[in-house]
Amino acid sequence: MSQAPNSGLPTPRIESAGLDGWLVRLFPTIEEANLAWLGALARRCETAFGEALIDLVPSYTTLLVVFDPLRLTPESARRRLADLLADLLADPAPEQETEAGELHELLTWYDPSVGPDLERVAQHANMSLEAVIDCHAGQTYRVFALGFAPGFAFMGLLDRRLEVPRLDTPRQRVPVNSVAIAGRQTAAYPAVSPGGWNLLGRTTARLFDRDREGFSLLRVGDRVRFVPVDRATFERHGGDATPMETRPRGAGI
Repeated sequence: MSQAPNSGLPTPRIESAGLDGWLVRLFPTIEEANLAWLGALARRCETAFGEALIDLVPSYTTLLVVFDPLRLTPESARRRLADLLADLLADPAPEQETEAGELHELLTWYDPSVGPDLERVAQHANMSLEAVIDCHAGQTYRVFALGFAPGFAFMGLLDRRLEVPRLDTPRQRVPVNSVAIAGRQTAAYPAVSPGGWNLLGRTTARLFDRDREGFSLLRVGDRVRFVPVDRATFERHGGDATPMETRPRGAGI
């Protein structure tokens, strides 16, 4: 991407996402600073599209804008987006949120029995298990996007020392609440599902709840800290310490 004039923002691209959507690609790489720009564009879309707006889906680098094609033609929606981007790029800096996202502290038990990739990550990083745990738990992460599964939050940015690729062969079954890393991202699985991320431990947090407003505990822009606890504390707060190797088949959330 080339650099937009008078702005720290690269020149964005507007890509088709079907008859009722446009994908605005703002950045080529994942950076925490992206959130301010994505948030500024989302707020402007809410105002400019009004009742024609169906949904806004932010990610690390893009914003998906879904509109009502009965109220707005695709070309009209694209022109509206182009005008918003031109206005956004004219500013030297994006609008800032008045408040930071909510801070969540997730109690996490880091242990090879529930984090079978913990030792391999330590070897890859040339660090001790304790150093890996301290490194992962020692910073506050931002929620950049929700996806893959309801309540699954993509968070970053992970310390570069822990940067590891996804597994060559994804696991068919990852237990609920498993805390994982891949690349410079971290996440916790809200439900039992397949997954190819590297598992470090397990949290007690209920990440997806049908009785909760919005269902997901975490929202885009929220801040997350993983708080290391021992097994006794983990179980006392409702954590399931069943090792992955002996976890019964078909066990649910």
